[in-house]
Amino acid sequence: MAPEVVDVRILVTGGTGQLGSAVVARLRAAGEEVRVVSRRAGPDVVRGDLRTGRGIDSAVAGVDAVVHCATDYFGRETQLARTLIEAARWAGTPHLVYVSIVGVDRVPLGYYRAKLETEQLFADSGLPATIQRATQFHGLVRGIIAGAARLPVVPVPRISFQPVDVRDVARRLAELATADPAGRAPDFGGPEILTAAELAEAVGEATGRHRRIVPLKVPGETFRAYAGGGHLAPEHRDGEITFREYLAERADHG
Repeated sequence: MAPEVVDVRILVTGGTGQLGSAVVARLRAAGEEVRVVSRRAGPDVVRGDLRTGRGIDSAVAGVDAVVHCATDYFGRETQLARTLIEAARWAGTPHLVYVSIVGVDRVPLGYYRAKLETEQLFADSGLPATIQRATQFHGLVRGIIAGAARLPVVPVPRISFQPVDVRDVARRLAELATADPAGRAPDFGGPEILTAAELAEAVGEATGRHRRIVPLKVPGETFRAYAGGGHLAPEHRDGEITFREYLAERADHG
């Protein structure tokens, strides 16, 4: 049975970022009333800082759901979540939607461990919550490949990726925010699983920088987890926009 969809007022943290802005656009296009919270002032933005808690209580007040897109790569991921959860306790227990990453329980990266700990915070909070894991975004994969493509020879690890477009993930998050809490939602993956060499070839074609691509076996526990597919969701190819389509759009827009 499909979850019941209700009219809600929705707060998006990190709503000016890459994913957050896509979520906001998706929700507003669907006619939802959306509030955006960010550390930086801007049009239709409420000032709030999840690191210090300043402004978060008032930002959360009165909303029925929160899509938590704000993130921190420097060890404060759980701190941001604790601040949000504490504010939500005093705001009528809104539905909290947290976006995480496929493989946080299988790939031993520090940032992944922080995401896994944060998932547990939401699960143990006693608040209505939904946790959505997604595979790596197109932009992240392209950035990694494009950096290596500046070299005369492009070294790539012997691993595969399942890149997904932020707009596809935003679609799923918007659906979850307007539905009943689901706990741990099914993983959300991109439409294709491609080797790093195939991705590098696609970037070369899109940029006109044709380089010799050299797949390498990379040592270490983290890359063993990647090589084993710990970051993939082959049963969940829910995204619609392929990596090459994403690259073609970037080329069309300069």
